Amino acid sequence: MGYVGCVTDLACRMMNRRKFLQRAALLLAVPRRARQEQQRTRLILLGTAGGPRPRTNRAAPAQAIVVGDTVYVIDCGNGVARQLVLANLPLRAVRHIFITHHHSDHNADYGNLILLAWAAGLHTRLDSWGPPPLTHMTNVFFDMNATDIRARTTDERRVPLRPLIHAHDVQRSGPVMHDDNVRVTAAVVHHPPIVPSFAYRFDAADRSIVISGDTTPSDSLVRLAKRADVLVHEALYDAAAVDRLVASVPNASDLRRSILSHHTTAEEAGRIAAEAQVGTLVLSHLVPAEDPLVTDAMWTDAARKHFGGRIVVGKDLMEL
Repeated sequence: MGYVGCVTDLACRMMNRRKFLQRAALLLAVPRRARQEQQRTRLILLGTAGGPRPRTNRAAPAQAIVVGDTVYVIDCGNGVARQLVLANLPLRAVRHIFITHHHSDHNADYGNLILLAWAAGLHTRLDSWGPPPLTHMTNVFFDMNATDIRARTTDERRVPLRPLIHAHDVQRSGPVMHDDNVRVTAAVVHHPPIVPSFAYRFDAADRSIVISGDTTPSDSLVRLAKRADVLVHEALYDAAAVDRLVASVPNASDLRRSILSHHTTAEEAGRIAAEAQVGTLVLSHLVPAEDPLVTDAMWTDAARKHFGGRIVVGKDLMEL
């Protein structure tokens, strides 16, 4: 008779059991949601300026894709390690680095990122992927920094760095790698005179992300990006904006032709996004990157001529 409102002792015990299970389910749901949120695939634009010259308002090209505690870095322009820190991403969490092509605004800090990640606590395997001669470049970087690496290994008793790093030369379009988080596929794009140059597609459980690298309008990129959730595409504005840019560079007499001949305008990027039927187009690797005469609205309007989906003008440290 001690269970008020119960018809029988058995009924009361069954009711209390149901309440217990309901409360337990609610308690378990919180960490489950937290785990699902932790595993959400994040895209962070680390640097969004095109070209090798340091700028005051944008860093050099780089992106991070983050799944759980694993960081995948795509391109390593100048300052990429600092941009990762500013994005609150631990350097020691970098597990894979992908290089789209060997222009200095995309690879200048490739070796430095590895070295600085080690200085920040990296002690597990790190794989890098990119066009030849990535493996040779990696070995040369270790040779160049042998004095520092040897001193820190012995004096600070760090784990040896070189055995942790596994560089891979990507030679052609097709599958690159896969792990528990992502499947990565490459496509050769057209970016003379750098051959080969690659775009990469990352397929995760919850979304697909494509990074164009540097390229002219490319059918191979359209095929790679087909129905992707996000396409991060390089973009230049127009010839007049390029004229203003090259006027400030006195030692490159053919820079204008070079820029216009192997890049993609924002309008063309919009057409590519439409043909690929992507969900979101992100304009990045912006050329020019700091021209007060070219506004965000102008970038968006140019891409909107062909693409009716979501358009984002990339900013450093923006998360999508």
